[in-house]
Amino acid sequence: MAEIIKGVARSLEFPFIFKASYDKANRTSIRSFRGPGIKEGLRILKKIKDRLSIPILTDVHETADVAKVAEVVDVLQIPAFLSRQTDLVVAAALSGRAVNLKKGQFMSPWDMRHAVEKCRQAGNQQVFVTERGASFGYSNLVVDMRSLPIMRKFAPVVFDATHSVQLPSASEGTADHPASSGGQPEFIPVLSRAAVAAGVDGIFMEVHDNPKEAKSDGANALESTKLRGLLKELQAVKNALDLAHVAP
Repeated sequence: MAEIIKGVARSLEFPFIFKASYDKANRTSIRSFRGPGIKEGLRILKKIKDRLSIPILTDVHETADVAKVAEVVDVLQIPAFLSRQTDLVVAAALSGRAVNLKKGQFMSPWDMRHAVEKCRQAGNQQVFVTERGASFGYSNLVVDMRSLPIMRKFAPVVFDATHSVQLPSASEGTADHPASSGGQPEFIPVLSRAAVAAGVDGIFMEVHDNPKEAKSDGANALESTKLRGLLKELQAVKNALDLAHVAP
């Protein structure tokens, strides 16, 4: 997937950071696939980074993992459910790597200022925040586009176009299939276009060549065959926005 995405991004002159997780510690079910673990996962991430010469981002869930992970990756990501965990946020900041703070589904956009300040007070100015939707009742998320300019007042903002269409814990599971989240990937294009029009600094997307077979987040992933077309649309929106800003 890293090769496919890099090829598309490079052909369109899109800056690209590859993200994958060595451990998905916040899966819905105890029976869900979590990943290869930190040792094997970091080996794979380093191989991808060295072979393709691309920057790497991954999640950290525990302070004990931060130092090892920072030796390999370029950006440490604080998962949404852990965005208020002070010790974890500060440890990531002290690593010297850039830090991506995913906004908790339960948090207001202005509350993310405090998470950003935790990084900056630790001496790290390389911090940005990611919007991934807010809880709206049970097993549903909505995106309040007002959150994007609100958070951009205190940090660069990335919009997570695929987790924003997730339906958390939508599947109760069966004896053969563990409980899992669902998704509405048909809304990825419209939300990502709206976010670019709102002036975000970057877009995050889960991309897979066969989402139905993905071990994680397949229900809300973008099919890789649709990536080029969507990025071209986002490019067009960004170009139109830039022209509007320079027009007399």
